[in-house]
Amino acid sequence: MLLYGCFSEKEKHDPYELVEIGKTGIKTTRLSMGTGIRGGNRQSNLTRLGHEQAVKLVREIYERGIRMFDMADTYGTHACVSEALKIYPRHDYTLFTKMVPRRQPSADGERPGEETEAEVKRFLDELQTDYIDGLQLHGWAFSGDWNTVYSDYMTAFNKLKERGIIRAHGLSSHSLDAVKTAVNESWVDAMHVRFNAYGVNMDDKAEHVAPVVKQLHQSGKGVIAMKVFGEGVFANSDELRDGSLRFVLQSGDVDILTIGMDKISDIIDTESRIRNVSK
Repeated sequence: MLLYGCFSEKEKHDPYELVEIGKTGIKTTRLSMGTGIRGGNRQSNLTRLGHEQAVKLVREIYERGIRMFDMADTYGTHACVSEALKIYPRHDYTLFTKMVPRRQPSADGERPGEETEAEVKRFLDELQTDYIDGLQLHGWAFSGDWNTVYSDYMTAFNKLKERGIIRAHGLSSHSLDAVKTAVNESWVDAMHVRFNAYGVNMDDKAEHVAPVVKQLHQSGKGVIAMKVFGEGVFANSDELRDGSLRFVLQSGDVDILTIGMDKISDIIDTESRIRNVSK
């Protein structure tokens, strides 16, 4: 496996530096706690710790310095994250979560806009908050025409943003075609993109994804990199983890790195690596 590109100068990156996500006005830590390791069916490694231990871990990670918490309805992590953070001022941390859209109106006749309103109300209750910083449409195989297929949801998200219930909206997808569409889609404030140096558990090879990520960022969209460690594939290799962090950080096209964490050593290791590859 080869790194795509090279960089002659190293930039210094602080994992706890406050950075703006695109042009959203949302400033938060460069390093984000991902809560969706092995996530699905409203479960993840974080929820499998048990509620008490999950709350304890999120609180420890906050105390370490992280202020960005990346969730999804499918991870089932709203309750433990909100319980952990409720003792801190709401304006001090950033909450991003994701909603999987239905392709058709539900059996009881709900339309996408009505469904979105109900879902977001549930999210607010679970998160014990009056607003959500970032709400993403969540889909693994969005096609390039996702902005046509899900236009009703986009309208519903817009209305929620106008009311101050969400601050930013966008997309989280495992499709390079979806990312390409997002480049020129003004509705997208921020996007989760699978991005690492080796093309592992990504939407395409790194040399194909990197130029699209650059276009996305240059268009003013916030870029949140996920799968930076290949969805755990690089866990036993210092070389691959450091190489991927260096590649992602020095690309200059990523605002936030969301790294899955289900133990305190995850954040300690990652913060150290970010600082070391930036020296």
